[in-house]
Amino acid sequence: MEIFIKIVQLLLSLSILVIFHEMGHFIAAKVFKTRVEKFYLFFDPWFSLFKLKKGDTEYGVGWLPLGGYVKISGMIDESMDKEQMKQPPQPWEFRSKPAWQRLIIMLGGVTVNLILAIAIYILILMAWGEQYLPTSALKYGISVDSTGYQMGLRNGDNIISIDNKIVDDFVSIPKTLVLEEAKTIQVVRDGQRVNIDMPKGFISKLIKYQSSDFLSFRFPFIISSFSAGAPASKAGMMKGDRILGINDTLHPFFNEFRKALQDYKNKEVSVIVLRGLDTLKLQVNVPSSGLIGVYSQPPTDFLVFKTKTYHGLTAIPAGVTKAFEGVGNYIKSIKLLFSQEKAYESVGGFISIGSIFPSTWDWQAFWHLTAFLSIMLAVLNVLPIPALDGGHVMFLLYEIIFRRKPSDKFMEYAQVVGMVILFGLLIFANGNDILKLFRK
Repeated sequence: MEIFIKIVQLLLSLSILVIFHEMGHFIAAKVFKTRVEKFYLFFDPWFSLFKLKKGDTEYGVGWLPLGGYVKISGMIDESMDKEQMKQPPQPWEFRSKPAWQRLIIMLGGVTVNLILAIAIYILILMAWGEQYLPTSALKYGISVDSTGYQMGLRNGDNIISIDNKIVDDFVSIPKTLVLEEAKTIQVVRDGQRVNIDMPKGFISKLIKYQSSDFLSFRFPFIISSFSAGAPASKAGMMKGDRILGINDTLHPFFNEFRKALQDYKNKEVSVIVLRGLDTLKLQVNVPSSGLIGVYSQPPTDFLVFKTKTYHGLTAIPAGVTKAFEGVGNYIKSIKLLFSQEKAYESVGGFISIGSIFPSTWDWQAFWHLTAFLSIMLAVLNVLPIPALDGGHVMFLLYEIIFRRKPSDKFMEYAQVVGMVILFGLLIFANGNDILKLFRK
């Protein structure tokens, strides 16, 4: 059921984005009186699920959910309609329009995607505000796994800045480390300020690793409930007890205790607990799973999240800022593919995109992700690759600057090359997803 919910969210989000993207091309074409022969959600090789002819345009839904398209008369596109291009140019065709009009038509899709992202962010801020976890509010400091430890961080550190720049939202720290290709981290450790130099090549490792355990926050292990037949319950632990450690060694925080317990599988241990003012030692048989059937109070009970609210017009500039920050961050992530060793291994396809959606329906998360995907679609489409909008823009700029139009034959070859590149990238990205599943 969880997978089904993720798939539905992904298809709904992509459908919204494709419709708006193609609508951008459609509206711009209509403004300049250019005929649009087809407007399709998803692709329709051999047959379509639905189609309706209205005026000069056929509107439809294809069966292959890999995007969508508008077929504009007199344009060499993915349809590769060579017969039409052999006919004399007609005034309603794309090729008959001035270069500046064709440029606007080609930029219509990415422009609408950017406007859509801005609009979504504005509505999100108006409806829910902006919640964040102040980095300075972590009472018990951070918790790191082996990767964080290799980087130089330690359990209990309090991060104060990255490259001497304060990061207000704790949740954004991993993203900041990677996208800004951080060189140093400043922390407070045992009351002293410590400067940590990022090990050489560690950004590549973080990109590939992608684990939520890399950096989290410490919180006390206070029992909220037990699973059925829990060894901890049989040993006499009670709801409200605070677990402090194992066999006279203190592990007073949830992540640390959970990790330490893995060393005692199939053994009896003495678990130290605090009940009221009394410290107790209870004998517990640890099963082969390394779990004793205890649920902790959620970490949110020990954290103070803040929400910045927006009213009316104040959400507009904030939404615009978030959208353009998203564009900048996505461009930085593309740059990482070429600047970091083996960063290409992190590239994912539809499985990766679908996995970022929550397993339960959450409208706030859905719209956040849709805004992000809208930015991603805009940036990717403007890349100067033939067959993408950016490829057409590149050739149009050439025409405007040099006052010479590339030949139709050249555009046909460029379109074929572009399609080969796109299909190659599609296969590579989704192949990466499949390899990741096998590795898991």
